[in-house]
Amino acid sequence: MSESAADVLSLVPFRGLRYASPDARPLLETPDLDPALALAPPYDVLTADAVTDLVRADPRNAVRLTLPPAADPRSGLSGPDRYARAARTLHRWIAEGVLVRDADPALYVYEQTGPDGVRQRGLIGALRLPPPRGRAVRGHEDVLESSVADRVRLMERTRANLEPIFLLYRGGTGPSRGAATTLTGAACRETPLTDTVTGDGTRHRLWAITDPDRHAAVAADLSSRSAMIADGHHRYAAYQRLRARHPGRRSWAHGLALLVDSDSFPPRLNAIHRVFDGVAARRMARAATAHARVDDLTGLSLAEAAARLADAARRGPALLLADTRHGFLVHEVDRAALAAALPHRSEQWRSLPTAVLCHVLLPRCGLRDEDARLVHDDAAEAAAAAGKGRGTAVILPPPRIDDVYAVAAHGELTPRKSTSFTPKPRTGLVLRVLEPADDPDSDGRR
Repeated sequence: MSESAADVLSLVPFRGLRYASPDARPLLETPDLDPALALAPPYDVLTADAVTDLVRADPRNAVRLTLPPAADPRSGLSGPDRYARAARTLHRWIAEGVLVRDADPALYVYEQTGPDGVRQRGLIGALRLPPPRGRAVRGHEDVLESSVADRVRLMERTRANLEPIFLLYRGGTGPSRGAATTLTGAACRETPLTDTVTGDGTRHRLWAITDPDRHAAVAADLSSRSAMIADGHHRYAAYQRLRARHPGRRSWAHGLALLVDSDSFPPRLNAIHRVFDGVAARRMARAATAHARVDDLTGLSLAEAAARLADAARRGPALLLADTRHGFLVHEVDRAALAAALPHRSEQWRSLPTAVLCHVLLPRCGLRDEDARLVHDDAAEAAAAAGKGRGTAVILPPPRIDDVYAVAAHGELTPRKSTSFTPKPRTGLVLRVLEPADDPDSDGRR
């Protein structure tokens, strides 16, 4: 197949590995499993305390696969063996009937409905990996080598894709709406495979589309479209690296993905805040005065300061610096200085709050973005974490979705952890195991 022919958005049916339902007749007797207690948030948003709570609620939680512990006192294993431990846990759960593989290849419809009634629905399948830097799948965010290497080791040792990456595509509206979205909606009128509510009040439902004619209709619809990675850049980079490591092995030429039509289900785009331990807000504010206006907001509540930040962000890149004593709004950034510092970047890229932070402010402070602790979505949590670490919380406004699409269209990558698309898919609803039999055969199974 030529590279141009391979550069097509393609979501392939596969035989999913799922937690056994009560009627699945597992091979061995196991205690009943509450699906809500088996699911986990994505691995990269979890704190150590959250992992402990998930495993305490049910030791069969999927987090034991995605974030295996670094050491197990009972076995004496440590270090690199954490990946082997994840593989042993996965295969033990398969042998015990905790996880059961579906009989027929399917595309899975996954629907999340939040406590506020906001719904997101998409298709889970095996994404056929297009050529790197192709048009079919575009990233928008830079990655860290250490995180990519971690996911490579985990997937290679377990021979599995344990959680899907999250892709967005524009499926059209009204009469131009594509077949993939239409068939996804039709599947939801059937009885779901899974219907559960997690502790945050979100309802998760899953259906399987096993009809080959429907698979063909989805494939035809997606073949002319392209997708943007919303979440899972490190996992996608790991997919591509594993394919390069295993040339000719068609199992590694695919990766687990959730594909959501953003025209029908617009995502929510939140910020990822930073916490720099042991760094005073006043120090960072002084550095920012070289290229931006800095307003002293000391004395305002966090809510009042955040409102000022949101107002400033409507006019250009802005951020908020807060420690236990002071607060500063950084805004009205010198665009000429930005262009001079980043001459090869597009205007949309230079307008990102993380671009100002990572390439203008932090270098003047002698800091790196990798030095920060990350807090997704919650400014109050970031401020509290800064207080505990006697440091500064950098509160960022969410970037605009149109700017993110524009950056991706230019072939650029935003600074790492610039976006937090929600709702994120829960881990554990569908896993994809890679065995020798997963290579495509005459009936197209993967």
